[in-house]
Amino acid sequence: MENASKALLMAAGVLLGIMIISLAVYLFANFGGTSSQIHANIEENQIAQFNSQFTTYVGKDNVTIHDVISMASLATQNNQSYELPHQAANENTNYIAVILNGNSIELGYKEGQTAAQRKDEIEKKYNKLISDEVNSISDENGLPKYTVSVDISTVTKRVYRVTCNKIT
Repeated sequence: MENASKALLMAAGVLLGIMIISLAVYLFANFGGTSSQIHANIEENQIAQFNSQFTTYVGKDNVTIHDVISMASLATQNNQSYELPHQAANENTNYIAVILNGNSIELGYKEGQTAAQRKDEIEKKYNKLISDEVNSISDENGLPKYTVSVDISTVTKRVYRVTCNKIT
């Protein structure tokens, strides 16, 4: 009898140990899934926040050259932070192209240029665009207005092309 009660206690201990291990495995798997879901949600929010810098201009009728230059500057910063050379819009990369009246106005990363040289090139290009627009002002209309459309990649879920056309 004494051996049978010890055997029952040992069996109960083994079953209790298996239950505790099973519970630990379940909790680990469950919390791991929750963590990955939280990470995915954070990434989605970051992409949506990034895209909103460009999509806020879509559908507005008061977009000026200053807004277009702001979008081009954001795109240039993005392209240079990823060290992407100037290229055509491609939804498979993180490169962002800004098209103004059919011409690409954003810049990409240039090998061998210092940060100061890149900054100088950007300022010259964008200042010229602004001065051209200011010089074209007619007395009654003010600064020309633009329509903005945005293309979002199905691959990266990020904006990859911003198209701005002058309203005539």
